Amino acid sequence: MWSDYSAKPGRPYTYRVLALKGEPNDLEVIADNEISVRTEAPEDGRNDVHFNRGIAASQEFARRFGNKRPNEIGQPALTWLSRGLFEAMSAFVDAAENGDKLRICAYELRYGPFLDTLKAAVDRGVDVKIIYDAKKSFPRDENEKAARAARIFGKCIQRESMKSAISHNKFIVRIRNGKPVSVWTGGTNFSEGGIFGQSNVGEVAEHEAVAEKFLAYWELLAQDPMGRELRPKVEALTPTPSGRPPEGTSVLFSPRGSLDVLDWYADQAREATQGVFMTFAFGMHDKFKDVYRNGKAPLRFALMEKEVRPMRAGPKKDEEIDAIKKLRFMDENLFAIGSHFRANKFDTWLAERLTGLNSHVRYVHNKFMLIDPLSDDPLVIGGSANFSDASTKKNDENMLLIRGNKRVADVYLGEFMRLYSHHAFREFVNRRGSIGPRLNHLRTDDWWKAYFGRGNRSRRRAFFAGVPFSH
Repeated sequence: MWSDYSAKPGRPYTYRVLALKGEPNDLEVIADNEISVRTEAPEDGRNDVHFNRGIAASQEFARRFGNKRPNEIGQPALTWLSRGLFEAMSAFVDAAENGDKLRICAYELRYGPFLDTLKAAVDRGVDVKIIYDAKKSFPRDENEKAARAARIFGKCIQRESMKSAISHNKFIVRIRNGKPVSVWTGGTNFSEGGIFGQSNVGEVAEHEAVAEKFLAYWELLAQDPMGRELRPKVEALTPTPSGRPPEGTSVLFSPRGSLDVLDWYADQAREATQGVFMTFAFGMHDKFKDVYRNGKAPLRFALMEKEVRPMRAGPKKDEEIDAIKKLRFMDENLFAIGSHFRANKFDTWLAERLTGLNSHVRYVHNKFMLIDPLSDDPLVIGGSANFSDASTKKNDENMLLIRGNKRVADVYLGEFMRLYSHHAFREFVNRRGSIGPRLNHLRTDDWWKAYFGRGNRSRRRAFFAGVPFSH
C-alpha cells in the first residue's frame, strides 16, 4: 500500500518503485518498475463524493497554523479543514435557479454562512422549505436562533412529534420543472463542527429515481408524523433488499418497524469475500461484533470514535471494552480508535490540538461500510445512519447503497485508509506513552517474513496487491 497525501484529485501520476539490495551504505538497484495512475476527482456528474479533512489535530495543521484553534486563525484554517466539502455543499444550493425548489431535512441547521446561502437562494426565487429537529432544546434552540438570524425561519418546519427519537437526516433535494433531479446527502450536519471538525462526507446523487424517493420521504416527514404512522410508510417506500441490492444507486430510509435492515447490513459484511471496512461513531453493535468475529473476509478494518458507545463506568462497560479487545487480537481484524498527539512524543514531531468545534464526537463521525471495495462488484453503504438500533427503529435517517461503482469505492477506500493510518499511529503512540527518539525505518533483518503467513500484514499485502489470501 502506497500513501501520497500530497497528490491532487483528478490528475495523472507515475510512480517509480526501486528494489534495493546490499548493505545500508552500499545499496544497489536490483529491479525497478513504474506504475501510472490517475487519482479520482470528487465529481463525475452522477455520484460526487466530498470528504472534509476530518483530522484537524494533524502534523500538517500544526505546521500551517501552529498550536491554535480555527476560531483564532479564521478563514484560511476553515478552508483547509473543509477540503472542498463546504464549497460543494454551497454549490449544490447555488445551482438552484429561479423557479426551482429545495427540500431540506436537517438535524443541526446552525452554520450561519450556509444559512446565508439558503437565504440568497430564496432571494433569487428558489422555493425553499426546511424540516429540522425540534424535539429537544438541543439542537432546536440553536437551529431556531440561526434560522431567524438568516431570515429564513418562515421557511422552516419543526419536526417534534417523536420525543424519544431525533430527526437525524442531513439532505437536500433539488427540484426543477416539477421533477426531483438530484440530492445532496451524507453524514455532515449543517454546522461548523460537522463541516470543519469531525470526519464527514457529503455526496451528490444525480439520479432522478433516487431524488424521487427522497422527495416522497421529505413529504412524509413534513407532516410531522408519529413513529407508528411513519414506519410502515417508510418500509413501503424503501423495502429491505433481498440479497445484494440492485446495481447502481438506491436508498434506504428509517425509522422502520424492525431491525431487518440492520440484519441485512450485517449480512452484507459477513458475506464479503475479500475485505470489510466500516466506521463506528458510537461503538460497535453486537451484530457487527459477530461480523468481525465470524465473517468470511480475510481482512476486516474498523475505524472507531471510541472503544464503546457512550455509557456509564461499570461491569457492562468493562464487558464491552473486553469484547473489542478480543476482536483486536484476531489476525483478520485491524481496528483504529480516534486519537491525536497530546504532547510532543518525538523530538522531531509537533504536538497537536483539537479544533474545539466538537464536544460529543471529536474524530470519527462518518457512517459507512465498504464491501469488497477493490473487486469488480464493490458495495458502498453510507449516509446519516449509525449502525445501531436507534438509527434503524427510531430516528429519521437515510443511507445510500451504491453497488458496482468502482470509482466511488476507490474514493471511499482511499479516504478510509487515510483516516485509519492517521488514527492507528496516534493510538499506538499514546498507548506506548513516551516512545523516545524517532523510529529507524530501515531494517536489515528478515522484516519481510511478516508479510507472509497468517498475520494481518500478510492479509494486507494480498488485499492491496489484488491476489487471493493464502497461508
